Amino acid sequence: MAKVLEGPGMGLMKKWGINVPNYVVVTSVDELTKLGQANEWLKKSKLVAKAHEALGSRFKLGLVKVDLDFKAAEAATKEMIGRQVGSITVTQVIVSEMIPHKEEYYCAVKSTREGSEILVANCGGIEVESNWERVKRLDLEIGQAPSAEALEKLSKEAGFTGPLIKKMAEFAGKMFVCFDSEDAQYLEVNPVVTRASDGELVALDAVTLLDGDAKFRHPDWNFAFAAEFGRAYSKQEEEVMAVDSKIKGSVKFIEIPGGDTAMLPAGGGASVYYSDAVVARGGKLANYAEYSGDPPDWAVEVLTEKVCSLPGIKNIIVGGAIANFTDVVKTFGGIINGFRKAKSEGKLKGVKIWVRRGGPREKEGLDAMRALKDEGFDISVFDRNTPLTDIVDKALQAK
Repeated sequence: MAKVLEGPGMGLMKKWGINVPNYVVVTSVDELTKLGQANEWLKKSKLVAKAHEALGSRFKLGLVKVDLDFKAAEAATKEMIGRQVGSITVTQVIVSEMIPHKEEYYCAVKSTREGSEILVANCGGIEVESNWERVKRLDLEIGQAPSAEALEKLSKEAGFTGPLIKKMAEFAGKMFVCFDSEDAQYLEVNPVVTRASDGELVALDAVTLLDGDAKFRHPDWNFAFAAEFGRAYSKQEEEVMAVDSKIKGSVKFIEIPGGDTAMLPAGGGASVYYSDAVVARGGKLANYAEYSGDPPDWAVEVLTEKVCSLPGIKNIIVGGAIANFTDVVKTFGGIINGFRKAKSEGKLKGVKIWVRRGGPREKEGLDAMRALKDEGFDISVFDRNTPLTDIVDKALQAK
């Protein structure tokens, strides 16, 4: 699941016919000034300026300014850019048109085990949090789209009356189309408001969670996903994410500073299993990683290079269960190439490598790994008959 910041999220909604305010995302006051010269609405409208980062409680932190003219928006941008909040440095500000309104509503679509769920309430903003019983739901099975009749019924149940019944039903329908078309896992607008000038419903905010593994299907996703760990993504992490977005299968990589045990497991389940085992046995993780879904060898090679580049590591654990269809020889080929490249660059000195794997062509793959001993690698290789986490015990007990 990949979080998308407000600007790109609103861009996706606008793409599917949902009304959003005019907005720009800037990284400097100079950029905002130039955009003000090219966009008349920035000079004529009342504005809202917000830190465009994955931060909670922005209003309380002074990172949301409302009812601004353009000069005040420039001043707010200057104040916010570069501000440090915990481990996050504010690098972007979103400046949007302020929409005069009276009432606020709520609408969301989320994935469920059975399919998806549309949520609607005739209250919004902070009010919806204390009146959650007013949120009404429409459950949909996998592959099912909501009918206009079902959406209007939902709107009525949520307390909408008169013309707002149809307007909210249409808004919720567009939200579902956006959710379904963009491989979203969660899409929320809070608040939805009635624009005073024309009575149309407008999304004033966007919470957007997408299936990051579906990026290869969306060439227009030209935005970065928001960091999820209270810090910006590192260059190494971004490079693996770029590879992940282009391939069938998956490669993942997150750095954990200060650790000495590096992870290169196969499969999402195995990656968590091995990571838990390291922590449970008193080890210090240097990263989270995994490759799965039979990715190409070149992608696994890139991932391996990043793992080998982690500072201060003493062990690399190449673990996995018994694969169903991931070709062990092919993916191990990528790992072996990555190891060789790292060694040629002077890395892996004093690093022990521990391998446990099973699956299609495992014998050939494990034999190729064992052959690295002849090239000077400190490597120990085990097959499917060795319990998965035995290599964690061996790694942490090794001297």
